[in-house]
Amino acid sequence: MHRAHDTDTTAMTPAAGHLALEDAYRYCRAVAKHHAKTFYLASLFLPKAQQKPIFAIYALLRTVDDLVDNAEAELEAGSITRPEINRRLEEWKEKLRRCYEGEHGGDRIMMAWHDTLQSFNVPIELPLDLIDGVAMDIEFKPFHTFDELYVYCYKVASVVGLMTSEIFGYSDRQALQHAIDLGIAMQLTNILRDVGEDIDRNRIYIPLEDLERFGYSRREFMQRKMDERFVKLMQFQIERARSYYRSADRGIPMLEKHSRLAVALSSVNYGNILTAIEENGYDVFTKRAYRSFTQKIMTIPEIWLKTRTTK
Repeated sequence: MHRAHDTDTTAMTPAAGHLALEDAYRYCRAVAKHHAKTFYLASLFLPKAQQKPIFAIYALLRTVDDLVDNAEAELEAGSITRPEINRRLEEWKEKLRRCYEGEHGGDRIMMAWHDTLQSFNVPIELPLDLIDGVAMDIEFKPFHTFDELYVYCYKVASVVGLMTSEIFGYSDRQALQHAIDLGIAMQLTNILRDVGEDIDRNRIYIPLEDLERFGYSRREFMQRKMDERFVKLMQFQIERARSYYRSADRGIPMLEKHSRLAVALSSVNYGNILTAIEENGYDVFTKRAYRSFTQKIMTIPEIWLKTRTTK
């Protein structure tokens, strides 16, 4: 198992170091609680020892997301150049590399991540892929094929599934492919839920080949035209996402028992956003599909029983 080297240059007493580490994890937890309601709810059903590294992963993800979102805004405003953005991304990658070598520099997220690496094998290639994935949103270009979209979904979502799998534990390496599929499913769900918001940003994430498949033009899409062709397009997208959720579900019994409920809750509650889209008559142009906290809570007993009875 890879372990980060204990060469941290930040000197402090053991007691002070412990307090700083606890503060770092509290910060990561607060980030997750504020930004990811479904993720946070599911994480509460993990053992305490797993919650901390899971929050560290989310905080890492959120930091990278924010870095790119801010860069996008500055680029659109003309206050930054693409080379400057590339420099920032490289600086962040270097910061990550130093963390893997044992230096967190007092940064709370890096401190929590460095501590996580002492117990869990999370290859650096995964967070580096994540950075490259979210950077694809800068100077965004539409995806012509699903194969192109798949690469994007893998980098921004599936690698997170692979990272968390190392925390959850698994008995069969096939679980990793199912974790990849859960990431694909969730990112496809995000894309369908956020169609209206993305149009506001002059973006379309649904593959252009799928629009052509149903004789629905890109112009009509950007004009938010609701008709039978669009409904069929959405039904096709929803079924594709659900096929990945079905594959992901087959991987849950391969996880350690104490992790299954949290992963199953995330999968079901995120997948239910697709049901909300259907209930909204496929209108993703003017309505945002979501599940209320009460609806999420109501899924717990059935999922708990299912994960308990699965060998």
